[in-house]
Amino acid sequence: MPLMLAASSGLIATGVPRSTTFRSQFSSPLPAAKSASGETNDGLQIGSPVVIVQAPPTLKTAVPMPSLKVNNGQVKAGDVGRIVSRKPKDVWAIRLAIGTYLIDGKHFRPLDLDNNSSEAA
Repeated sequence: MPLMLAASSGLIATGVPRSTTFRSQFSSPLPAAKSASGETNDGLQIGSPVVIVQAPPTLKTAVPMPSLKVNNGQVKAGDVGRIVSRKPKDVWAIRLAIGTYLIDGKHFRPLDLDNNSSEAA
């Protein structure tokens, strides 16, 4: 009977989708995170470029069913990625060329694009 009510109300006829997916993005700056060496990851936001400074010993995938595996050289110092989201306790989801992983804040720093472009000139 509910299907007939929906059809008679005009919802199906007007093209309103039965299920809607909403996506949101955190756009304000995240609080500064402090690494083990005392550096702060100031101004990190969703989409900020980062560079890996120390290869993490283990990798945890950032998927609905995460898996933990030993880092056998998949993620190395010098790899560049972008922040996807922040998790509790200074853990960040970072999208790299080989996938998205949850990485502790002490293993990366913000990529300074201004210094890299001036060094190349």
